[in-house]
Amino acid sequence: MQKEPSASAKKKDAMKALRKTRAKWVANASEKVKQQRKALKGIRGQLAGGAATVPEIAQATGMQTAEVLWYLAALKKYGEIVEAQKDGSYFRYVLTPKVKS
Repeated sequence: MQKEPSASAKKKDAMKALRKTRAKWVANASEKVKQQRKALKGIRGQLAGGAATVPEIAQATGMQTAEVLWYLAALKKYGEIVEAQKDGSYFRYVLTPKVKS
């Protein structure tokens, strides 16, 4: 007659199975977070040098203009940047004084 696993052993096995099934998802999420941090660091670094437009930031960081615009919208929402003067048909963006890159 076989001994039935304890409740603790069942929980441990269930956690192992869960970690295994979610490993790929966790790795993908971690990579996305890493890419986002790199993008934000690049944008903040560019703005630390002075005001810049979306196309200027995109060119300097190698990102698509649409992607830069999304990041700028988030940075603006959370008060890390503000719109400065208009340069042609584009606004220039600057870091707020509280933000340091």
